[in-house]
Formats: sequence, structure tokens, C-alpha cells
Amino acid sequence: MREFDLFAGYPEPKSPRLVSPYLRKIEHRIAASYRGRDFYDGDRIIGYGGMVDDGRWGPIADNIIKEYSLGYAKVLQMNAHKGFLAYELMKRGARIYTQEVSEYAASCSIVRHTVCPFTKLPYEDGQFDFVLAASCVYSHNLADAIQCLKEIQRVGKKAWITLAAYEDEEDVEGLMLLRYWFILGTTILTKADWIAVMNHAGYTGDYRFDTAKSLKLVPDIITKGGTTWRLK
Repeated sequence: MREFDLFAGYPEPKSPRLVSPYLRKIEHRIAASYRGRDFYDGDRIIGYGGMVDDGRWGPIADNIIKEYSLGYAKVLQMNAHKGFLAYELMKRGARIYTQEVSEYAASCSIVRHTVCPFTKLPYEDGQFDFVLAASCVYSHNLADAIQCLKEIQRVGKKAWITLAAYEDEEDVEGLMLLRYWFILGTTILTKADWIAVMNHAGYTGDYRFDTAKSLKLVPDIITKGGTTWRLK
């Protein structure tokens, strides 16, 4: 397993993201959980706030092709959204298969998706030269996250995933920032715990930790006799 950022060059926010316990309410999370229009093309507080192809995926596709020497390889992208990255990989010669859990995303996609759970992929063992699975694993409870890892390992010869993580048990702020920021992030573990989970699942692919620092999350705070979360 290697830890590295396959999406290096992805546009970063111009300023830190201010996060508080009151950033997203339960009604926002309920709406997002359906992964429908509200999540993809509704208000930013619920999800992506309008997912469009702004040209960012071409350089990312170049990175992926180069890093894994994919060429005419068979590639599965899980959680493929509207298919923008898959299309760029396809243009570069990869034989693309795409998977989604969202019927809405599939209906909007510029490539054809297979709609199925992350935990039960309808593919043969070792069918793909490479599996790309960003934001898939940690959207589940722990048991399903393990099953998702096993499925990725089963169908792919190589893989790259992302995991929501904080540094260690002392990094309470990092944990809380991720909990308040992620709207569908369910399993958030320390880096060491994620390593243990991947080993348990038999996952041998590559990964990136998504942390409060890498996502540029900072607490929206005021200091008045001590640091407190700002009420909004």
C-alpha cells in the first residue's frame, strides 16, 4: 500500500473553509442522503451546489494514466458522479466502466453507469487493471466500509481510494472538523486505525487520507475568555 495524492493538481479552495457545529443541520444531511438532485445540483449546503464540467478533470486523468501506466487498460471508476473524469480517461484510451449508487447521477452522466451498491459489485474477480474509488469507503458504517474494501480488492489488480482520517486520538479538533464538514462521511478514523482496517480487509492498493488539514478546514471561532465555537 502507498499513501499519495493521485488527484494532485485538483483545484483547492482559495481560502480556508470555516466549519462549525451549526454548518449543516440534520435536514441538510437527510436531503443529501438520497444522493439526488439536491445533493448534486441544489444548494451548496446540501452537497456539490451544481456539478459541472469545468475542465479540471483532464490533468487529473493525465496523472492517473501516467501513474498506473493504464494505456488501453480496463478501469473501473466507483462513485463516478456525472462521468466527467471517466470521459477524460476514456479519451486517453482507457476502457472505462463506471459505477454509481445514485440514480440521479446516472441519469445525468455523460457515460453509462452501472447502478449498484459499493458493497456488492457485479464484476468478476480481477476484472479490472485499476479501480478508482474516491469518497466511497468512508461513506459507510465500519462493517460496510470493510466490505467495500474487500470488493475493491476482489475486482481490481490495482486500486486507489480516499479515507476520512484524523491524526491520532489527541487530534480532537481534526475529528470534529471532519464530522461537521462531511455531509455523507460516516466512518472517520485515525490514520493508524485505517491502516488496521485495510489490513483486516486484505486491501493492498493505494490510498489518500482526507484530513482537516488537507481539506483546509478551520474552526469558525471567537475567542472570549477562551476559544469557543461561534454560533450561527
